[in-house]
Amino acid sequence: MLGLLGSGHCLGMCGGLASALGLNTPQHNYVYSYNLGRLSSYTFAGLLVGALGFWFSEYLGALMLLRIAAAIMLILMGLYLTGWLNALLFTEKLGAILWQKLRPIGSRFLRPQSHRAAIALGAVWGWLPCGLVYSGLIYASTQGTLSGSAMTMLAFGLGTLPSMLGVSVAGQRLSAILNSQWFRKSAGMTLICFGAWSLVSSF
Repeated sequence: MLGLLGSGHCLGMCGGLASALGLNTPQHNYVYSYNLGRLSSYTFAGLLVGALGFWFSEYLGALMLLRIAAAIMLILMGLYLTGWLNALLFTEKLGAILWQKLRPIGSRFLRPQSHRAAIALGAVWGWLPCGLVYSGLIYASTQGTLSGSAMTMLAFGLGTLPSMLGVSVAGQRLSAILNSQWFRKSAGMTLICFGAWSLVSSF
């Protein structure tokens, strides 16, 4: 749900690149390979933060704290999407530190000549300092298991696919809808309500 509702933000961060990849000739359309690499990075990152969350819940006995943290993250992500409160800017700043190291690598594959290169480009681009992605990672870390965190990020990535493939295949109409103010505010309010419900049910 987070990936789908946050699609407008994804278009702003990665839509241009996905569109460019989709404009290749049919024999060399690399947008699918690019997204495969991107989802692989999300899943692997989910596995890494899942290890941290597992340690936190198992050895510190703080499962309830993780649930509360997950609910709060949903509310903050909702506020982020609506534009009412940019409380997740710190996640982008943290991600920027890692991105400085990875960006030169990704630059080598900006004009992929093979599906393997497109997968590599997507794998690197998956670490772009996007507040939505890194907030999703924080949320995934609260799942308490490695597999749960990895699957959470995979599900997040799958949720972004309609917009990321749509901008390459369907053109500008889908982009306009997903990036519109009414859609982003509606999506944000949905996440806020879900987060509030999760927070209440945690006690």
